Amino acid sequence: MHPFRSHTCGALRSSDVGTSVRISGWVHRKRDHGNLLFVDLRDHYGITQCVIESEAEIFRQLETIRSESVLRIDGRVVAREPETVNPNLPTGEVEIRIEDMEVLSAAAELPMPVFGEHDYPEDIRLRYRFLDLRREQLHRNIVMRSKIISSLRRRMVDQGFVEFQTPILTASSPEGARDFLVPSRMHPGKFYALPQAPQQFKQLIMVAGFDRYFQIAPCFRDEDARADRSPGEFYQLDIEMSFVEQEDVFRAVEPVLRGVFEEFGPAEGREVAPGPFPRIPFAEAMLKYGSDKPDLRNPIEIADVTEAFRGSGFGIFAKAIEAGSVVRAIPAPGAAASHARSFFDKMNDWARQEGWPGLGYIQMVDGGGKGPIAKNLDDARIAQIREAAGLKDGDGVFFACDKPLKAAKLAGLARTRVGEDLDLIEQGIYRFCWIVDFPMYEYDEIEKQVVFSHNPFSMPQGGLEALQSKDPLDILAYQYDIVCNGVELSSGAIRNHRPDIMLEAFRIAGYGAEEVEARFGGMLNAFRYGAPPHGGIAPGVDRIVMLILDQPNIREVILFPMNQQAQDLMMQAPSEVHAKQLRELHIRTVMPEAKKPG
Repeated sequence: MHPFRSHTCGALRSSDVGTSVRISGWVHRKRDHGNLLFVDLRDHYGITQCVIESEAEIFRQLETIRSESVLRIDGRVVAREPETVNPNLPTGEVEIRIEDMEVLSAAAELPMPVFGEHDYPEDIRLRYRFLDLRREQLHRNIVMRSKIISSLRRRMVDQGFVEFQTPILTASSPEGARDFLVPSRMHPGKFYALPQAPQQFKQLIMVAGFDRYFQIAPCFRDEDARADRSPGEFYQLDIEMSFVEQEDVFRAVEPVLRGVFEEFGPAEGREVAPGPFPRIPFAEAMLKYGSDKPDLRNPIEIADVTEAFRGSGFGIFAKAIEAGSVVRAIPAPGAAASHARSFFDKMNDWARQEGWPGLGYIQMVDGGGKGPIAKNLDDARIAQIREAAGLKDGDGVFFACDKPLKAAKLAGLARTRVGEDLDLIEQGIYRFCWIVDFPMYEYDEIEKQVVFSHNPFSMPQGGLEALQSKDPLDILAYQYDIVCNGVELSSGAIRNHRPDIMLEAFRIAGYGAEEVEARFGGMLNAFRYGAPPHGGIAPGVDRIVMLILDQPNIREVILFPMNQQAQDLMMQAPSEVHAKQLRELHIRTVMPEAKKPG
């Protein structure tokens, strides 16, 4: 027999009754029934119940063994009594009568239990991540992550994409987030950077003549943590294609994402909405949903009601409109009929707590409106609001009045809050959409100049002619995002592959030709030797897994995550290094000055 196991802890069935077996694993839990001791032994594959009688020679030894010790158990498989069968375990019809046992590794007293899914402080869970990963839900999450990545990889290969690996040590990027820098021992005073994304390399792969590239790519950014973003590093499904337009990218990517969510979603109790992913222009998304990451499970649509308030008796809004503000209406279906005034007042209080001036509202009743705002509007204006926002008697409506971007943000937040409070959010479904037609430029009020609004390397719609003839703020780009249930999974674009268009695009944003050559000379030089039209996208793997498994925090789907301060508590990184290592790298550390008290 094998020195450790003839079967895994998830393999035994009623067909194995009567056979002698050997299993090895961790002591999941023990139950002492006086004359009988039950030991649940666990490994990666499952749990098997083992039992020994008090008269047995090794009973006392088993009694003293702590949970999470690693044992080898020999014994005979027997059928459980009908009343003791556990239908929740694949091995629940059988148990092992223990005949021999060996302690392969004794466990010390545990800093946190593995049995059960109790909440424990983050610092304990991360410091003892190897214990945390033994817990059922987290262990399952990580296994599912592997299966989801395998499915993504298989689907990409089936569509004719080829996987390549791009460099990890590369040049520092002058754009985007902060780089992680790596000092060069052989070139004193110079540094490599860990890639924020394989962006330039994947475009160069297209220039090199390969046609369809993908990679499950590690990316490194010195950013703060969020619930949906891990500090330091993350993985993305990096994709690039040659000789394509925007719709070609959509047709290639949509079946991959739809397929993986359809494959794993039903096991989590969710399905994918039918039909192709809706295409929503950026301007429409900001108007209707107050966000370029709309959650389409929420049926509420925001409406523009600026004209209904222009020159009205509601002076606060009327004066703001003359100064350039707009008014957005956020419907609250049925709220006037089913909720007391306190609901509306609480929404107003919520807005103030979030740092906004407040949310005005009207309750739609008896063919008209009621509330402080309604008193200052005539019937025709209230009817105009009803029509624009699709309101009926019994509905409520809230208002956000500010400059367009700020009004959109407040309206979007209020839309989410109202949808949640009125229980309108559709459950058990994934609703995807493409956000398209992003503006190429925006006006920076602080710098008082036109700047890129999204990705500077995207192809402007209309090409060089649009750059030379249009107002920069009217130019749209071939840029697109994939959004699912209000979570941005990816950004992508058709790339600007022509040096003349790129130089003009950067000139509009205030970059001279010499500066562009200095910063992006490698890419520009490659494009001068024949570059195909190309485009791509890079859905975030961590977010895909997080959404499929319905986890509230991205740390629940990553093997060894850092904490909110970008520290690995288990490996104690980042850490100081020896002076000898610093000398080899020609580095001297300069610590920040301590803050003076007071």
